[in-house]
Amino acid sequence: MIPRGRRGIVIAIDGPAGVGKSTVGHLVAKSLGCPFVNSGEMYRALTWKAMQIGVDVNDAARVASLATGLRWEFHPTAEGTMRTFIDGENVAAHIRDERVSAASSAVAANPEVRRFLCRLQRGLGASSSIVMEGRDIGTHVFPDADYKIYLDAEVGERAKRRYRQLKASGLPAGLQRIREAMLKRDLSDLKRRINPLCQADDAIVIDSTHLTLHEVASKIIRLIRRPSSNGRSRRAGARPRPEVERPGRVQEGRRRAGARRARR
Repeated sequence: MIPRGRRGIVIAIDGPAGVGKSTVGHLVAKSLGCPFVNSGEMYRALTWKAMQIGVDVNDAARVASLATGLRWEFHPTAEGTMRTFIDGENVAAHIRDERVSAASSAVAANPEVRRFLCRLQRGLGASSSIVMEGRDIGTHVFPDADYKIYLDAEVGERAKRRYRQLKASGLPAGLQRIREAMLKRDLSDLKRRINPLCQADDAIVIDSTHLTLHEVASKIIRLIRRPSSNGRSRRAGARPRPEVERPGRVQEGRRRAGARRARR
């Protein structure tokens, strides 16, 4: 079931690997003052744990059992990004390896794992406003998200971005190998039997091939803060939230308009 009575807004950012979802999501969340969740980190964390203890990532039953037997925690960094902890250990340093990323496709295709992690993801969005990125956030995890963004870019540009990211982190990287891995991952995500990568019907599509990630983030922030004709932020079927909509300014504008009418 979808959690009801959420206390904040949910901004879902979906798209293929290497399109810049994490960087954009972080920038948007920081601007709005709410937490940011990279859902893919959870799948890579489980993949890393399985590889570490010798569990075959293609053994669906054992991987699902492992997932439910771990202690999952999520703690914010100073900048608001939620980090995944497994049995008390921060996995951030372990999941950057391309071997983990490549093996995570099998874990992400595991129906029981997806159902379990979906519950964790929905729980993170139940108590406050949140920006969450992934491949099925707007279509499955939060189909009633207040804003749905689908990011896309040409595969060559996506590969270059991932290459630069890995090199900046001091990790080994080969551009051609990354490109081939992305094409393979795209095919796997699109053909996945449960919750495949796809664009939500009501998502706003942004092609970031010729945009910087800061430009993409700025477009999304303007969209969220853009007032509609009634003075409220443009978002689907939800009550206005002060974190985004600045109701104080709207009310002040209404008071001034009322004063002008009274003087007439």
